Amino acid sequence: MGGFFGTVALRECTADLFYGTDYNSHLGTRRGGMAGYNKEEKTFTRSIHNLESSYFRTKFEPTLDRFRGCTSGIGVISDTDAQPLIINSHLGRFAIVTVAKIQNLDELAAQLLQQNMHFAELSSGKTNPTELIALLIIQGKNFVEGIENVFAHIKGSCSMLLLTEDGIIAARDKWGRTPIVVGKKEGAWAATSESTAFANLDYEIAHFVGPGEIVRLRPDGMEQMRAPEERMQICSFLWVYYGFPTSTYEGRNVEEARYASGQLMGQEDSTPVDCVCGIPDSGIGMALGYAAGMKRPYQRAISKYTPTWPRSFTPANQEMRSLVAKMKLIANRAVLNGKRVLFCDDSIVRGTQLRDNVKVLFDDGAKEVHMRIACPPLIYGCPFIGFTSSKSDMELITRRIIKDFEGDENANLDKYATTDSPEYQRLVEEIRRRLGLTTLRFNKLEQLVQAIGLPKCRLCTHCFDGSSCF
Repeated sequence: MGGFFGTVALRECTADLFYGTDYNSHLGTRRGGMAGYNKEEKTFTRSIHNLESSYFRTKFEPTLDRFRGCTSGIGVISDTDAQPLIINSHLGRFAIVTVAKIQNLDELAAQLLQQNMHFAELSSGKTNPTELIALLIIQGKNFVEGIENVFAHIKGSCSMLLLTEDGIIAARDKWGRTPIVVGKKEGAWAATSESTAFANLDYEIAHFVGPGEIVRLRPDGMEQMRAPEERMQICSFLWVYYGFPTSTYEGRNVEEARYASGQLMGQEDSTPVDCVCGIPDSGIGMALGYAAGMKRPYQRAISKYTPTWPRSFTPANQEMRSLVAKMKLIANRAVLNGKRVLFCDDSIVRGTQLRDNVKVLFDDGAKEVHMRIACPPLIYGCPFIGFTSSKSDMELITRRIIKDFEGDENANLDKYATTDSPEYQRLVEEIRRRLGLTTLRFNKLEQLVQAIGLPKCRLCTHCFDGSSCF
């Protein structure tokens, strides 16, 4: 997916830029980058590193001296292309970072090439999406017109930060699928994907940027450059999986939503179990709520080895992903032995990791392994954000099973997505059987929406039901 952080201050902002960007590290594992602007020297500084074999802090600490004197800057954690990019155009010099998924990237690239534009940056031999977005921006007479040009042409989503010689411009995706939160403190303003970046840097949340809204941040305040759209479809998976527990989007805290989701499910569950446990990390908040709702004790029957596995995301390579999934979670045999344990997890995508984990739990003495999932079954691949776990529909365990049932992975999807329909019940039972679980239940879409606390039409639930309100 990816996340970014930007700040502009009266004094040097290097520490805030470095730590603020690092607080987005759970959103990606491929690349990280920072760009700073030194107002006295009127110079831009940029640094980009590959993060696949190391962490953001490890890679960037040795290069921080290059940013001394910068009073504004932007940083990004990306699961895709190398960024930030620094552009010199008729709009002036600016650096840009994006959180984007562009479905029509090749089509737009071909159109720009026909207009005699060129691409200097390549990501894995392909057009760099951030450069394409920059080229669309500079077609405008000003930054607002240029950003609106992006909104008008891309299919998918795009939120961005621009570092200019006159502050930072933050522009949220037109449908608001990914968030931007603005914070302030004395002598500085900041914008980020994750509000969790603010607390230890002494920023207070000042504004949730609306869908399609464009704001400019300067050390002394925020200026609205484009009013927000009335309609929004923010990704509901932020509260299920992506979001860090201490982050808040649209006024709704991630941990509170996960707890409420589990509590609602637990209140309806009379399965006889000895304890409830969350699969680290994103299943823990749900499991605490589930234990409260079910009135069963919470125990850590499985733990994550945090000294060397602090991230939620895992490598893109499937073989390495499987190895990481095995190595980072350690079952507690003393708690498991002879117990009927109910586990909570965020979602089931491919199902391969969970199947292997279930086998380990039984091998370590569990009498029964019950699984509760924080969201409905993932039936549709995401066309709107970089959900790295579902690059194609057939990677979803649901679609593979539907193909086995129907001979066509696209057959009767609406019926399989309808809670408690015969097709839905057959699908869930087959997932349970293939994973070797004692029982399996998924959250209802209505309960997930209730736990998040926003109207359904302001949430994107496409991956669960294929629907859009518009």
